[in-house]
Amino acid sequence: MKSTLKQNIKLTTLLVVAMSLSLAASISSAAQPNDLELLEQVQPPPKVIDGEALEDPALEPQITIRKKGAETIEEYRINGEIYMMKVTPEHGVPYYLHKEDSNGGWVNIGPNPPLSVPKWIIFRF
Repeated sequence: MKSTLKQNIKLTTLLVVAMSLSLAASISSAAQPNDLELLEQVQPPPKVIDGEALEDPALEPQITIRKKGAETIEEYRINGEIYMMKVTPEHGVPYYLHKEDSNGGWVNIGPNPPLSVPKWIIFRF
C-alpha cells in the first residue's frame, strides 16, 4: 500500500512538473513578437560618489595592506590622504578606524560602540 502511494505521488509530481514546463514554453513563445531587433551595445554607467560622477580614477579609493606583526592593517586613501583603516588582529574581531573630520582624531567602529566625546566650548580667551 505504501509503495503504490509513493508511486502515485511521484507520478503526480512528474505530471505537474511536465505541465508547468510545457505551459512556460508556450507562454514564452507566445509573448515574443516576430520583429525583434538587436539594440546597440550600452556602456556601463559612470561610478557615482555623493551625486558626482567619477571620471578621474585618482578619485577612487586606494587600499594599501600592511602586516604589523600578526595583525593586518588596510589603509584606505583618497588623493593620498588616509581616511579609514581596517585593523584585523591575529585573535579577535576586526575593527575600523576613521576620521571624524579632516582635523579630528581617529574614531573606533568595531565590536565596542564608538566613544562620543563632547566638543563644547566652555571658555574663550
